[in-house]
Amino acid sequence: MAQMPNVFELELQKILKGENFQFKGLWREQIFKNQNPIILELGCGRGEYTLGLAKMFPDSNYIGIDIKGARMWSGASEANLLKLSNAAFVRTEIQNISVFFAGNEIDEIWLTFPDPQMKKLRKRLTSTHFLNLYKKVLKDNGKIHLKTDSNFLFTYTDILVEKNLLKSEKKSKDIYSSDILEDMPELNIKTYYESQWFARGISIKYLEFELSRSSILIESEVEIEFDPYRSYGRQKRAELGLKA
Repeated sequence: MAQMPNVFELELQKILKGENFQFKGLWREQIFKNQNPIILELGCGRGEYTLGLAKMFPDSNYIGIDIKGARMWSGASEANLLKLSNAAFVRTEIQNISVFFAGNEIDEIWLTFPDPQMKKLRKRLTSTHFLNLYKKVLKDNGKIHLKTDSNFLFTYTDILVEKNLLKSEKKSKDIYSSDILEDMPELNIKTYYESQWFARGISIKYLEFELSRSSILIESEVEIEFDPYRSYGRQKRAELGLKA
């Protein structure tokens, strides 16, 4: 990973000391060598969505972010083999994105199949805690894309978006049974985990909304039913073949 030209990292000790990534605010000039939009995939895992988007939209730059380098290695290696100059990867915790990117530097953010964190609100990637972190790097009214198998996370996010009067024009509780794919072919990109959920008959949801930098976000405190298949114990999950 350290030898890959499309993978970037900053030592934790430097982050703790308050240091920033050397090309913060300069990704277009120093890394991508163009002025195209920059889109992040947070919690990119193997980087399948980052790669798929980079192939589909060569006039935009894509950066996959994850802390697990072993997973990211797969996507970064493929991007190198394919010589995708508009795909890069950053190994860090999502909470550190403002260490790597300046205000207004990011145009859009994708959240693809994040853990819904049904019992830990602060860890949900669409909670007000994380949305406020995104505002530090995202351009005003930049788009957030959530693609998920979790009805819990979809419902929670939908309620939060509505409560905060955030602009939302596209959403679907079952993208493969709706006409949303006609306008958004990028939703056809399937990750390893999506394929697992889809094969089990679980519908795939999508929600897009804009994040205003001036909005003061209010957390959603509505009781939402947990996803039953994510609440199984280890033995029950093994019996049903639920490895994810």
